[in-house]
Amino acid sequence: MLPSWNAIKGHRLELLIRHIIVQQIQLLGLKIIEGRELIKQTIKLTNELQQVKRNLVIDYGEFGMHLPDADLIIYNPENYQDIIILSIKSTMRDRVAQTGYWKLKLMQSPLTEKTLVYFITLDEDGDLNRTKSYRKPRAIVEVDTDSCYVLTEETIEISDNVKTFDRFINDVEIWLSERKSDIQSS
Repeated sequence: MLPSWNAIKGHRLELLIRHIIVQQIQLLGLKIIEGRELIKQTIKLTNELQQVKRNLVIDYGEFGMHLPDADLIIYNPENYQDIIILSIKSTMRDRVAQTGYWKLKLMQSPLTEKTLVYFITLDEDGDLNRTKSYRKPRAIVEVDTDSCYVLTEETIEISDNVKTFDRFINDVEIWLSERKSDIQSS
């Protein structure tokens, strides 16, 4: 059975985002991996990736420990705890609600509460360019994610949580400096 066009397009978008940011992420002393690398049962994870996985897992009690959906994961190899999950989608639709769900689940544990969840989208449906009446996807990225970055030439209403993609690396730099300040003051 052939994969759907949407799945192929989504994977290509993930690869493109990774290609755009990987060098800048590495220059910041961070690493980036595909989320699916942590769930593959066919390979033995390095100690480093085992630590990242443990710092992301959500405890569902009797129903087991599960990883949140993550297209890309940025992490600090010095402590494995400073983590940003990237959810990358061409349209907002259903996946933005799933991304918001995972952020809420991560916030429930002291072990994962500082994990950031960023949504990156092309916003092909124009859900973010409305200035008068907000749609549900806009409300979710404003309230239930740490930030949303949009790759578009269309005009979007910018806010503290909704930004154009060109702000992404700058925001990662700010987050990293804040985390270093938190660690030094502890």
